[in-house]
Amino acid sequence: MRKIRLPLLLLVTCSLAGCGRQAVRASEKKFLADQIMVFDDDPHEASTNEHVRTNREGAAGGKGAGGGGCGCN
Repeated sequence: MRKIRLPLLLLVTCSLAGCGRQAVRASEKKFLADQIMVFDDDPHEASTNEHVRTNREGAAGGKGAGGGGCGCN
């Protein structure tokens, strides 16, 4: 039983240590807002695609900052 317990304990410890449960520091957030992180190459094309999608689905929004999620924008 001891031979199984030690490797199992090491496996669980290593897997939990590799989860990366650290928050992003304020000094590192500027790298997440970098222009290279934007997926749309052309903002006009993205705007046109959003307009077509809005007309096709009959729904708008969901791309920017809105209210707090309570429905009271």
